[in-house]
Amino acid sequence: MTDTIEVERKRELPDDGSSITPLLAELGYVAEAPVTEIDTYYSRPDIDYMKTVECLRVRRRGDFAEITYKPASNPTTHNRDDVVSKVETNVILREGKQALTAERLLTSIGMRELVRVEKTRTSYRHPDTPGVTVSIDTVSGVGTFVETEVNRATAAGAAELVEDIEKRLGIFGHPTVALPYRDLVLRQRA
Repeated sequence: MTDTIEVERKRELPDDGSSITPLLAELGYVAEAPVTEIDTYYSRPDIDYMKTVECLRVRRRGDFAEITYKPASNPTTHNRDDVVSKVETNVILREGKQALTAERLLTSIGMRELVRVEKTRTSYRHPDTPGVTVSIDTVSGVGTFVETEVNRATAAGAAELVEDIEKRLGIFGHPTVALPYRDLVLRQRA
């Protein structure tokens, strides 16, 4: 288990991502195989994670599974430009099937299931910029988004790097998305 500062910003795409994939390749980003992720989000019975913008989720992706926690948002972790900088704590499970056991454990100790989010993600990485990922996410029932993410030991310079990458990709003018996918799915269902 390692803790890193995850600095990210999401932007809504007007298409399925096909408008920026050629530019990603031109800039030297290499696509990974698309994956489907199923995230089950939880909240405590005494604290509403929707209000605190905390994240506790179990993620399944093929034979991979993990539990992730991100602390509550505040003006330091979520700035006015919709850049989010939080310590992300991940516990990698031994195999994908353990996600069901983790979900059962969380509900057994009183956590409330909030929502299940299914998305297809294609991640792009540049060989010269470790810790940087540009992902195109198609979230079932919600839409398509591009997420630029920097993972480092500190947040120093990461927000500027996110902005620089967005400018190079020509997405800087697309609307930013302040809400997590969890909230977008819940809002769509309401």
